[in-house]
Amino acid sequence: MKMISAVIRPHRLQHVKEALADAGIVGLTVTDVRGAGRQKGQIERYRGSEYSMDLIPKVKLEVAVEDDQSEAVLRAIREAAYTGEIGDGKIFILPLDDALRIRTGERGEGSL
Repeated sequence: MKMISAVIRPHRLQHVKEALADAGIVGLTVTDVRGAGRQKGQIERYRGSEYSMDLIPKVKLEVAVEDDQSEAVLRAIREAAYTGEIGDGKIFILPLDDALRIRTGERGEGSL
């Protein structure tokens, strides 16, 4: 199993959710986060004053999948989150040793 974690632009979330659903993935966790990377912040205006935002609002998705689904999930996220500009995000792939469904006690891939 793999845990796929993606940090993307907030306005691309709906596109990514639809792409994951088309790939057969229905379970995911979404978290609002802030971060800094190559985008290096942005200048915002509020009531005529400019200020710098060092931490940019992003969305973090987490999806646990079986090994044979991981490439399709990576492709779906990348294609749906892509704008071609700095700040599109990152995808991290981690090995997932085990999982447990609380309601039934199922473990491993059956719990996903």
